[in-house]
Amino acid sequence: MMEKYEIQKLRELPIEKVAKEMGMKVEHHKALCPFHDDHHASLTFNKTKNSCRCYVCMRSSIGTIDLAMRYLGKDFPSACRWLAGEHQIQLEEDSSSGSSSDGSSSGDNSGKSSFDASRYARFFEHPWLNQTARRFLFEERKIDWRVVNWCRLTSWTDKKGINWLQIPYFNTEGRLIGIQNRNLDYKKKQDAPRFRFPYGARCSIYNLPVVKRLKTGDKLFITEGCSDCWAMLSAGHKAIAIPSATLLKPEDKQLLTDIGRHYQVEFHMFPDQDVPGESLFMQLREMLPQLVHHQLPPGCKDFSEYYLLGAAATSGSKEPINK
Repeated sequence: MMEKYEIQKLRELPIEKVAKEMGMKVEHHKALCPFHDDHHASLTFNKTKNSCRCYVCMRSSIGTIDLAMRYLGKDFPSACRWLAGEHQIQLEEDSSSGSSSDGSSSGDNSGKSSFDASRYARFFEHPWLNQTARRFLFEERKIDWRVVNWCRLTSWTDKKGINWLQIPYFNTEGRLIGIQNRNLDYKKKQDAPRFRFPYGARCSIYNLPVVKRLKTGDKLFITEGCSDCWAMLSAGHKAIAIPSATLLKPEDKQLLTDIGRHYQVEFHMFPDQDVPGESLFMQLREMLPQLVHHQLPPGCKDFSEYYLLGAAATSGSKEPINK
C-alpha cells in the first residue's frame, strides 16, 4: 500500500507537464480532449487547482492521477507507479518489494529496513558501459569520459533485454548510500518504469563527494537531476544535484546549509525553464539567500540542452571537475 504523503506528492505534480509527458499537445492551458472526438480544444487546465476539465464530456475536474488513469488506461496503483517513475519519486511499495542482485526491484526483502551497500559496491569497482549506455552518455549527452569515471556510472541488461544505466549515490565520505537505475530503452519499451531503486536506497543529493574538493570562495552549482549535473561537471564546474523539487527533504536542506557555512562557497543555479524548476529555486533560495539565479537562453528547457549547444563550455574551465 502507498502512503498518503506519497499519493499527495503525485497529486501535486504539475498537471500540464504530466499531460505533455503522456503525449498531449497543450497550448495556452488547453488541449484537444482525448476522451471524445474533439476538434476545438475542449480540455481546459487550471494551474491554480492543478486540475483539468472537459466541459463537453466531464461532469467535474480531475487531477494528475485520474488523468493518467484515464489517458493511459491504467488502474490507480499502476498510474501512480507510472507517475512516480516519470518523476523519480520512490514509492514505499516499490521499496518493500526488495531488490535483485542486478539492482532491479523484485523478490522479498526479508525484513530488511535499510540499504545494503555491501551487496552493490562491487558493481562500481570496475564500471562497465554497454553500447546503449555509451551511446546515451557520449553521443547523445556529450558527457566527458572523465566525468563518467568520476561518477562511477555502470550499466546492465535485464532478462527482458532492457538496458539500464546504474547511477550510484555516495555521501561526502564516498560511502555508497543508494542507487538509481535509469531505463535507457524507455521510449521503446514503456512497460518497464523509467527509474528503479533498490530497497532502502537513499537517492537525494547527488555527487556529494565533490564537497571534499571545495575551497573557500568556490562556485558550487546546484542542478535538478543527474543528467544536468553530468553536463555541469563536463563544462568544468563543481556541481551537485537535487533529483527533483518534490524530493527535497529537511535533512538535505540542512546539509546544503552546512556546506555553505563550512566551506564558504558561492551557490549558483540554472533552474529548469518550467514551474517545478523555479519552485525548486525558490525553495533553495529561502535557506541559501545568496543563491545566484542564472537564466537559460530561450529554447533551452534545462542545463543539459544548454550544454549541448556548446554555450556552457565557454563559461568555465575545459577541465571537468575543477581541482
